[in-house]
Parts: sequence; structure tokens; C-alpha cells
Amino acid sequence: MQYVSTRNNHQPITASRAITLGMVPEGGLFVPEQVPLLDFMPGNGESYQAVAERILSPFLSDFPATDLSSCILRAYNKASFDINEIVNVVPLDERRSIMELWHGPTAAFKDIALQIMPHLMSVSKRILNDRSHTVILVATSGDTGKAALEGFKNCEGISIIVFYPHNGVSEIQKRQMTTTDGHNTYVIAVKGNFDECQTEVKNLLGSRELRERYRNRGIEFSSANSINWGRLCPQIVYYFSSYGQLVNRNVIKAGEAVNFCVPTGNFGNILAGYYAMRLGLPIAKLICASNRNNVLADFFATGDYNSNRTFSHTISPSMDILISSNLERFLFEVNSHDSRPVAGWSQSLANTGAFTVGPTTRKHMDKFIVSSWVDDQKVLTTIGEEFRRSGYVLDTHTAVAVAVDTEITPNNQHTIIASTASPFKFGRYVLQGMTGEIVKNEYHAIDRISALSGLPVHQALAELRQRPERHTLVIEKKRMHETLLELMWKITG
Repeated sequence: MQYVSTRNNHQPITASRAITLGMVPEGGLFVPEQVPLLDFMPGNGESYQAVAERILSPFLSDFPATDLSSCILRAYNKASFDINEIVNVVPLDERRSIMELWHGPTAAFKDIALQIMPHLMSVSKRILNDRSHTVILVATSGDTGKAALEGFKNCEGISIIVFYPHNGVSEIQKRQMTTTDGHNTYVIAVKGNFDECQTEVKNLLGSRELRERYRNRGIEFSSANSINWGRLCPQIVYYFSSYGQLVNRNVIKAGEAVNFCVPTGNFGNILAGYYAMRLGLPIAKLICASNRNNVLADFFATGDYNSNRTFSHTISPSMDILISSNLERFLFEVNSHDSRPVAGWSQSLANTGAFTVGPTTRKHMDKFIVSSWVDDQKVLTTIGEEFRRSGYVLDTHTAVAVAVDTEITPNNQHTIIASTASPFKFGRYVLQGMTGEIVKNEYHAIDRISALSGLPVHQALAELRQRPERHTLVIEKKRMHETLLELMWKITG
């Protein structure tokens, strides 16, 4: 399978080359030239690894079968995930189930992609006979950073640099990143928001001058954000796997359509659901759930995307995003791979912070997407109500999705709600929602949640309080380029 640019500014390339590049150097994102309709309906007791092989094979067609199998087995195992199923599907009520995506090493859904991505990157480099040193640049709103650090740390031939918004992530997310070990890891706090971090990282990755300067020294740049197809593609798998679990339990019948409700900011997680639908998974609607930073909800309601609004720091910080990078891929797909409007909208967003799609595009989007948003108070209320009703503990992002699904309920189909993080990652606010208690210490909140719910604290978080902080650099946002150059001196020796 070949990959093309959403802006028609790059020749078609293989999957391995798309993964090593990360994004289109001239601007834009790589997408598969075509999405096959698979003759595969999960629900025959397949393992997660078997489902992964079925889904990833057509997208990674230049990977030898033995290499792909090895990548899957090295990523999805008991050493990295605390359940055999990798993804856990829990009934919430007769109409809804929770798809727990946080049983990996950093307690967030990003682990599922970022445990396999380093292996995909290594195989891609070998296929291309690429002996360069790869520098992974990452902008994170909280969870991607630690998941990428955990996946790539100590990988030979790779260094990883993570930029995160100073005071824009939870205390637990911050300590997960700043306590990371590994000889090849660098973590920098930026005095700005996630959008500013992401924009500058994309500018750096798209800088021809920067690439040429270091290519001569044997260095190439790439990304571990979902702008990289190698990050996004593995996320498709858990949509099939969770559907299969419900079929196996006789909750739904094979072939029966379901909804997926996804809390999203950068549109990557829900986009993986769209590709699952394109592959043939019976999905009736994808429900896009937003927090106070409701640029996506407004866009799907009106066709107007406008990031020129007040940026809100919410209690669901991983969704605090106003520029949703993966929306570009979705618009390219629903416009039948016509790059002309997509390039225009992308340019308008870069120049003015806004763009508007026409009625034809809106009609296509409405076939698949419904959306809404809730504020922080509704998130807290939802956490408390659900805990009292069922005993289930929602994190502050999953609660956004539960609240939105409760509000809009587009049809009578069963809804699978994506749970993107362990509740222990956002303990202070989860506890406040559960009981009304307000505590300042994250670890006290974690212990209290465990005592109230009977849930064991996720291992990655239980040991966090004892780990020494290793990364303490805080910079102004205008110094990101300069700081990268300073780090490159360390990396190149």
C-alpha cells in the first residue's frame, strides 16, 4: 500500500517511509492511498494479537509478515499490559459499555500505539536501509509524552525530545514525564499551551533547513504524535477488538451496528474509529465528545472551524486543544481525496485560525459524526452519579464521553465509550467528583480513591511518588527552536 499527502505536495511513498518521515515535510499528513474493505468480522474468540495482525497487515504491506508478527508480540504482552486482553470492555448498563484503553505501562490509551511504534520504526529503518540516528519530536497535552518516552527510551539509534505545556498537564502527568529515565530522553516544559507546542513541533518537522542541516550529520527527524501514521494505525485495532469482545459475550450479534463515543481533542482517536468503519466494522455513529475547548463540537454543528477563542484550562487537560491536527485527514477522506479544498482550509487555518467547509462536506460528515460538549461541572457531576449508581470510577476524560453520550444518544444501538486514562491519573478531580472532597495532594487523592472503590492503584502511578525528578527545564515558547539546537549538540556529541 502507498501513502499520499493530504495536500498533494509529495509523491506516494511506502508505509515504512511514511513512518520514518512522520509527516509530509512540506506540510500535510500521509494517509493510505486506499482503504480496503476487509473480509473480517471479529467475535470468534480472536486474541488481541491476532486482530492486530489482521488489521495492520494491509496498511503495512511492505513489512515482511514475520517482522510484523514480531512487532505485535513484542508490544502486546504481559510484561507491558496488566490484562491478557490488552483492552478491557466493561458493561456500564444495558445500552453502554466502557472500552478501557489504559492497561499499559503509563495508564493511558496512548500506550497501545506507542508500545508498538518503536518496533515499527526500527523495522521501517531496516527496510529502507536507513542507518541515520532518528530524533523523535513530540508535543504533548499530557499522555502522549510519557507513553512515547516509555516506548522509545533506550532504543538504539533513536533519541526522543518531548515538549509539554508548563502548568497545562496534571501533576501526575508531569511527574510521569519528568521522572523518566533512559539515556536518550529529553523533556522540556514550555510556557504556553499545547496548540503552541504542537504548532512549533510541526514547524520544526517541516523545516527544510533544519532537516538538511542535520542530514549531513546522519540525523533524521520524525514524530510520535498521531500526525505519524505509525502512531495512528495501531489505534484502529482496539475498535475491532472491543467489538469482538461484545460479540463473544453475546451483548451484540456479529454484524450488528454499534456507536463509539470518544473524548477527543486532536481528533486522532476518533479518526482511528472512522478508519475501522471504512475497513468494514459495523459502526452506526461516531460520537465526538468535547470539553470546554469545544472547537470540534462547534465545527460539526456549523461547518465553521474557528480556533480564535479563549483557551480553557480544564480538568480534562489532555483534551485542551484548539487546533486538531487529524481533522485534516478526515476532511481529505470525506472529500474523496481531493486535496484542493483541504490545502485551502489548512492554509486558511494557518493564516487566520479559521476555515469554513461547504454544504457537501457537511453532508458527508453528518453521515458518520455527531458531537457535543460539556463543561467541568458536568464532568464532576457525571463522575459522582456514575460512582453512586454502579461503583464504576470514571476519569475526567471518560466522564466527558459518558456525559455527552447521555445527552445526545443518537439511536438505539449499543454504544462503546472510549476510556482513555486511568482515574488515578487525575485523582484530585476524580475524588472531587466522587465525594465532593477537595484535596491538594495528588497522592492523597489516589489513596482515597483506591480506598473508596477497592481498585488497586495502577502500578505505574503507585511507584511514581518515590521516583526522582530528572527533567526540570522550563522555557519560553519562543525558545523551542533554540532549545532544540542546544539539545542537538548533546545528541550529536
